[in-house]
Order: sequence, then structure tokens, then C-alpha cells
Amino acid sequence: MLRERLDSLEDRIARAAARSRRRRQDITLVAVTKNLPAQAIEEAARLGVRHFGENYVQEFETKRAALAGSTSSAGARFHLIGHLQANKARKAVELFDVIQTVDSARLAQRLDQAAAGPIDVMLEVKLSPEESKAGVSPEDLPCLMEAVAGCPNLRLRGLMTMPPWSDQAEPSRPYFRRLRALAEENGLAGLSMGMSHDFETAIEEGATLIRIGTALFGPRRRA
Repeated sequence: MLRERLDSLEDRIARAAARSRRRRQDITLVAVTKNLPAQAIEEAARLGVRHFGENYVQEFETKRAALAGSTSSAGARFHLIGHLQANKARKAVELFDVIQTVDSARLAQRLDQAAAGPIDVMLEVKLSPEESKAGVSPEDLPCLMEAVAGCPNLRLRGLMTMPPWSDQAEPSRPYFRRLRALAEENGLAGLSMGMSHDFETAIEEGATLIRIGTALFGPRRRA
């Protein structure tokens, strides 16, 4: 079943890339494994998935231990895509290869101090009016970029965002378009945007990383 969903997903990604005259290899599929067991990561890794996204440090700590010694997931890259509290920065840099949700200078500095070496980061930008959404405001983005530039262990790879929830794809488009404009204004190439319900729209608007859970693994299981 997972192979069939992955094949279908790959076909949809390829067609969205072709529509926007982009190359499939320039779009990274980040498989979101929140609330799924370590075995789900191993199964997807055996099928060739190399990037995985998790929302919670504590949840992934258990999975990372379970994956120790796994040959199928060797070389996989793990992305933190959920909100990160500064007091969990040290554990986060131990567990993850990419932190996609840096939203303050304080968090950037804590990550920099905790890192044993270079770590990839992205800046989460709040474009939605929803109070539940996290991220730096577009107006404060240049200041945060300056702070990250002063952190020698942080490698800034781009921006990420979470549009307001909708079960339709099209309402997300203006938020994706705005994030791309911000990235272009600030000389950044990476754009993490788009999930199971709107990733094709995100690809059309320039996404370089798409965060896919349900479309790959089926309906979300509760922890």
C-alpha cells in the first residue's frame, strides 16, 4: 500500500513540476512521520524516501533510538518541522539534521551554541493571521537573517511557512507566492511549503521542499 501511495505521489509531483517548467529533482519530498512508529520511517526508507519530518523533539527522540543500527534509514535526513522552544535547542541539534522552524534570534543563538558543527536551518515566517501560527513577521525577517548570519554553526537554507488551514488548495496560493517573494527579496533559494492537500499548488509557486504526511501514509494516526 505504501509503495502505491508513493508512486501516485511521485506522479503528482512530477506533473506539477512539469506544469511549472521545473525539474522534479529540484523538489524534495519530506515525509511527515508525526504520530507514526519508527517502522514507518524504515518502510519508507526502504522505498527510497530520504527526508523525514517530525513535529516534536521528545517524540522523535524515542524513534531515533529505535532506528539505531537500521540500514534502511542510514543516510536519511531528519527535519524538525514543528515549533521549537529554546530550552530544547540542545536536544534538537543532537537529533535533527535540519531545523525548519527558527523564528527568533534567541532560538538561533541557542541552536548555534548547542551545535557541535554546522546545521542547516530555515526561518519560519508567519504570513497567516491565525494566532496559532508561529513564525517571524515579514517585517522582522531581515533582522532575524542578520542574527542568523552571526551564528557560525547555522547554515541558512531558506524560508518555511504554514498557510491558514483549508481543505482546498487554492486558498494557500497567495501565501506561497508571498513566501517566494520574500525569499527572492532576501536572496534565499529554499522554500518549505505545501502539505498533502496543497503541495501541487506549492510546487507551482516555487516550493523546493514539500511536507507530506497523509498523502503518503494515509489518514493520521493519533498518538
